[in-house]
Amino acid sequence: MTENPYKHFSVEFDAYFDKAVNQFPKTPENLYEPLNYFLALGGKRVRPLLTLIAADFFEGDITKCLPAATSIELFHNFSLIHDDIMDNAPLRRNKQTVHEKWNSSVAILSGDVLLVKAYQELAKADKEKAVELQTIFSKMAVEVCEGQQLDMDFETKNNVAINEYINMIRLKTAVLLGCSLQMGAICANASQKDCELLYQTGEKLGIAFQLTDDYLDVFGNPDQVGKQLGGDIISNKKTWLLLKVFELADANQKNRLQNWLAKKEFNAAEKIQVVKEIFTSLKLENYLKAEIDFYYNESIVLLKSSSASPEKINVFAQFAQGLMQRTK
Repeated sequence: MTENPYKHFSVEFDAYFDKAVNQFPKTPENLYEPLNYFLALGGKRVRPLLTLIAADFFEGDITKCLPAATSIELFHNFSLIHDDIMDNAPLRRNKQTVHEKWNSSVAILSGDVLLVKAYQELAKADKEKAVELQTIFSKMAVEVCEGQQLDMDFETKNNVAINEYINMIRLKTAVLLGCSLQMGAICANASQKDCELLYQTGEKLGIAFQLTDDYLDVFGNPDQVGKQLGGDIISNKKTWLLLKVFELADANQKNRLQNWLAKKEFNAAEKIQVVKEIFTSLKLENYLKAEIDFYYNESIVLLKSSSASPEKINVFAQFAQGLMQRTK
């Protein structure tokens, strides 16, 4: 990924966010220590940065957007803690997940606190914008839960279509990016049309972002990804790759895949190797890259329909392209 052109925004956000986190109580220790541990792992903090970028598109004061941006980051981390429990994931950002380091009960409760803290932070936003921000934030939060439920439903559902999968990741992942951009536009007093365009931009970008995660889970560098490589393959997760392979595979390849999907006991490394070889033989890596490019391009087209300046859009387009080319 190229150098972040918004580093000054990131520095300002990090200072505000760290101060907010430092105000968390110290006790009960088993409630707040896991949060401090998890938040200290860092992460890309892309979503709050999008909020500040969106405000800057419309010449807004980014300092007025810091509470909204912080609420986005707190919500995102809440969802990650709970997702890790449901996915039984051992690693997050190359470190033990909260439920692994403590236990699932601690992780659930600590995640719940982050959600409450997100709403408390959002309440600090400009009072004139409070109702609008709360409304779209709550809508996003419900949709993320809907997306997570669909994701779990897909585990036992046969014949999931790719368009169903795209809708699931739109809800589970993309609406959060859409909300991030929309809230920044709202804080900057952008027009309703521009706010809606920013939301749609974020949705398309979010789909591309999640498809990139699908790509990295199989084709990424294990030393860079920061979490278990091939985890989706091990858990038979219905990703874009798995759904596409059944569209393109021949009878022999489908039989091999079905055999591995049906096994209750198996060598994880062997399963990953075999399934990845089938993906590679069908050139799914190239198909998925093309799909990522499609949604990325859609997002930029939408952004260009807004009243943001072409110069700022071009800077953002290069930044967003870097997100699609990331290694983790």
